[in-house]
Amino acid sequence: MLSASIPSPPAEWASFGLGPLTIHSYALCILAGILAAMWLTNRRWLAKGGPEGVVWDICIWAIPFGIVGGRLYHVLSSPDAYFGPNFDGTGDLGLTWQIWRGGLGIWGAVALGLIGAWIACRRYGVRLSAFADAAAPAVLLAQAIGRLGNWFNQELFGAPTTLPWGLEIDADHPNFPADAAAGTLFHPTFLYEMVWNLAGVVLLLALDRKFKFRRGAMMWLYVAVYTLGRVWIEMLRIDDAELITLFGTTQRLNVWTSILLLAIAVVAFAVTAARSRNKPDPGVYLAGRQPAPGDSADAAAAPSAAGQNSADPAVPGAVDDDGPDAGRASGSRSGTGA
Repeated sequence: MLSASIPSPPAEWASFGLGPLTIHSYALCILAGILAAMWLTNRRWLAKGGPEGVVWDICIWAIPFGIVGGRLYHVLSSPDAYFGPNFDGTGDLGLTWQIWRGGLGIWGAVALGLIGAWIACRRYGVRLSAFADAAAPAVLLAQAIGRLGNWFNQELFGAPTTLPWGLEIDADHPNFPADAAAGTLFHPTFLYEMVWNLAGVVLLLALDRKFKFRRGAMMWLYVAVYTLGRVWIEMLRIDDAELITLFGTTQRLNVWTSILLLAIAVVAFAVTAARSRNKPDPGVYLAGRQPAPGDSADAAAAPSAAGQNSADPAVPGAVDDDGPDAGRASGSRSGTGA
């Protein structure tokens, strides 16, 4: 008998029927994370003076882009199940679309999610950097909640352990290691990441309250905090992954990715924070899209049907988000330029 451990849920908890539909617990955790992130982002956005309702409009673009990007990253970084070992064609491409089985790579989700957010920000006349700073802690919150879905799927655990918080995995579960004895406990790496992410949310909110990060600094700080934890947590995992050898050391692809992004994020955060020091807050609006006195903020953020006052570079006088001349476009109102 196991004196102390974390039990995995019964297999039937992974999904349940609702009429003709099959509801997967993993998907519900992802959805709960998204809703929590939207709520926190909206609160932070309004506190920054952002127009009401724009967060939801941006999320309509960012979330689908993010889901597609996350799945693409997972499929390409763990290709054996989909294409076969060494791309020998023995995999099952039909699994590509079955995201309820698990498998969303955060960096693909962030990359394509930012592209979707950029499109929406241009459309609604607000700065991507301002939105990213508002959303950064919320993204980490979504990741924390989403990790609970791995518990329902009995996946993303680490090497065997005798620690009292070791994770039980059903011996007849497809993810149970073939060379492990029944009753073996494993490091609950999904739980480690969940706790790390929640602590990161608290840290980011506290630092932002003190230092008021802007111009994208908060987003880079999020990347640094997350990857710092992901490096050591990823090294504990034993599920199948692409292995890369660099400098004579073989590690999982996500370990090397996290190390690279950690280094980039630390440098980018330092540079962005230094450039923002002793400069006025550029606000949330793109140049030329600020509300005029007496106008509602929602009207200023609404997309222009004729393209006038747009931040699109194709429009004469347009200015890129946070560019060196932001806030100095011809005819733009003063007070919120970068």
